[in-house]
Amino acid sequence: MRIAVVGSGYVGLVTGACFAELGNEVICVDIDEEKIKKLNNDIMPIYEPGLDQIVRRSRKENRLAFTTDLKGSIKKSEIIFICVGTPPKENGEADLSYVENVARTIAEVMDSYKVIAEKSTVPVQTGEDVAKTIKAYNRHKVDFDVVSNPEFLREGSAVSDFMKPDRIVIGCDNERARQIMKKLYEPLKAPMLFTDIKSAEIIKHASNSFLATKISFINAIANICELSGADVEKVAEGMGLDKRIGRQFLNAGLGYGGYCLPKDAEAFIRIAEKLGYDFRLLKAVHGINHEQKMNFVKKIEKSLWVMKGKTLGVLGLAFKPNTDDMRFAPSIDIINELQREGAIIKAYDPESIGKAKHVLKDIKYCSDPYETAKDADALLVLTEWNEFKELDMQKIRKLMKHHLIVDGRNIYNPDDMKRLGFHYISIGRKEVA
Repeated sequence: MRIAVVGSGYVGLVTGACFAELGNEVICVDIDEEKIKKLNNDIMPIYEPGLDQIVRRSRKENRLAFTTDLKGSIKKSEIIFICVGTPPKENGEADLSYVENVARTIAEVMDSYKVIAEKSTVPVQTGEDVAKTIKAYNRHKVDFDVVSNPEFLREGSAVSDFMKPDRIVIGCDNERARQIMKKLYEPLKAPMLFTDIKSAEIIKHASNSFLATKISFINAIANICELSGADVEKVAEGMGLDKRIGRQFLNAGLGYGGYCLPKDAEAFIRIAEKLGYDFRLLKAVHGINHEQKMNFVKKIEKSLWVMKGKTLGVLGLAFKPNTDDMRFAPSIDIINELQREGAIIKAYDPESIGKAKHVLKDIKYCSDPYETAKDADALLVLTEWNEFKELDMQKIRKLMKHHLIVDGRNIYNPDDMKRLGFHYISIGRKEVA
């Protein structure tokens, strides 16, 4: 099938590349000329395991192209996926101006039947607005259908998530669009759920908000464990063995970050408000997530007493491992707060330093974890990269000025840290020294 993917960010690029891998003819469109230039030279603008291989393969076999020509791409395609950004406004609502601009351009240019698929995360009822916009500016008066096809890709495993999905959700209002979308996704041999458009739109926000709730819940439990002397890892294990609950997303830490969960949870609160519902549960989830980062800072302050002039080595800046994404990363709020207290920050991340430099200033960026640990008063773990789990901790100890590790991701065993001579503080577990 002939597909246009409008927006070549994390979602659009993975979506376009994977559809091409399945044998479709795909054009990925973006207004960023520099990004398109890099993609046409097989330079990935994001770090995502496996993505560069399928992009190169599909380009070589002429199934995947990159362009800034939106109008030409619309005319050539049967299905148009809208994958543009929906960034949060100051009040938490999603900014839909990019979606509207694309919808209007589609309407003005299309000269044959098209399926327009919402892939961007949008508030419920956006499909109606997209359809109204296209109808209003439908210059050639051709038929079209709008469908909602939310994405459930996790950064760091997005290619695998696309090719082996748990489910494919498609919201549509007529049989013609349903059959086209069914044919498109059939090669994946995954469960397909067909709903009305509004239900599909809510499924995305409800799913991400539930995951955010699960993360905040286990972090609240971690705080209770610290106060009572219990071990949150054992508590989570016991909860996770219950099939109704499951172990995923029950990892105590610094809270959720990245572009999806914080943005979507906040947006869902605003969506509910506009519909007349006070989503108090989700407001509490959002509040706990912020408090968790500040609780981590307090742990450091309690151990070091005076922060001014202390050197802190930071391991990990991206919001999660296997990505370079710094958007809403917990490291940003934590480091900014520590700098306000006068701390000197050294930091290392395997992939995100280039992007971190745009949001975190006055930091010494290091070439490896050992340089980060050298002469540090404390070592902070903010991202659970596997590389950090395999460090020579005896070497780390010798390099540090003081032997304090504050682990925001619980990647080390407290007994091992005690045996090695560290003062070790983690989340929801007993402090050892």
